[in-house]
Amino acid sequence: MSNRKTLLIYNATACKGKAGERKAEIEAILRSRGLEHETRMTEAVWHAAELARACPDEGFDELLVAGGDGTMNEVVNGLMLARTEGKKLPTLGIIPVGRGNDFSHGMGVPGSVEEAADLIAGRIGMPLDIGFVRGGDYPEGRYFGNGLGVGFDARVGFEAAKMKKVRGSAAYTFGALKIFASFPAPVAVHFHSEALDFEGSCHQISIMNGCRMGGAYYMAPGALVDDGLLNLCIVGDVNRFQMAALIMRYTKGSQEGQPKVMMAKAASISIEAPKGGLAVHADGETICTDGHSIVVECRAAALSAYKPGR
Repeated sequence: MSNRKTLLIYNATACKGKAGERKAEIEAILRSRGLEHETRMTEAVWHAAELARACPDEGFDELLVAGGDGTMNEVVNGLMLARTEGKKLPTLGIIPVGRGNDFSHGMGVPGSVEEAADLIAGRIGMPLDIGFVRGGDYPEGRYFGNGLGVGFDARVGFEAAKMKKVRGSAAYTFGALKIFASFPAPVAVHFHSEALDFEGSCHQISIMNGCRMGGAYYMAPGALVDDGLLNLCIVGDVNRFQMAALIMRYTKGSQEGQPKVMMAKAASISIEAPKGGLAVHADGETICTDGHSIVVECRAAALSAYKPGR
């Protein structure tokens, strides 16, 4: 194992810059576990994706990432692009130092740097599913690791991303309060999957690989990142009070069985909005704000990652 070539991609701006303050500490923790590595700092948007995509060409056996969900989204996209080029991919390891860390949480990666480093040091690579969405502003497609949201979920995420001083689940909560003030009308959709077909008005659709969004909201409490399926949580036409009650249930993952809530699992999903109006995010990144159609697929066991087995 000592001959393994390891790259650490480090986003010092994660968690509003707090990750940068821990760089020396985190690198020391990794080396104390025998994880010798080369470090490259991200310098701009999409730089992490470029670094990850180049990993196979440089002969790296494993890729460690210190960052949050945004950094992980870029890394996943970079690795998956390298995969489409037929390259041998490094095993992925996560050091969660972001605000929400939803992706790493869904993978079962411990929240502390020390425990995450211990998991990586075990060097047992496990299969990891990755989501793919095509449509909106990305007709060529975009990958995601944790989850995709449509409607209320996406609009809340857009608002949370604008907040400079509020972090994690608090930003998501304040974003929800702002969207409540306007409470956009539901969108008429045609939803199709092998598990569920639905035609009607929807306020929210969550398509999850992981279990949680916004740092505290369990849209898919039973989700597994290695079962070859995406978890669905669909909310029909509800009023403000019903949505508020559902949000409280999301914190416990107890929304299943509630009126106008549909939950299922599927490997392939298509959503059409004949009149437009689809607001969509994937791992917090905007896919579209007024789209007409998207197709979402699960790419089973697309990556290998250091995560607990089951």
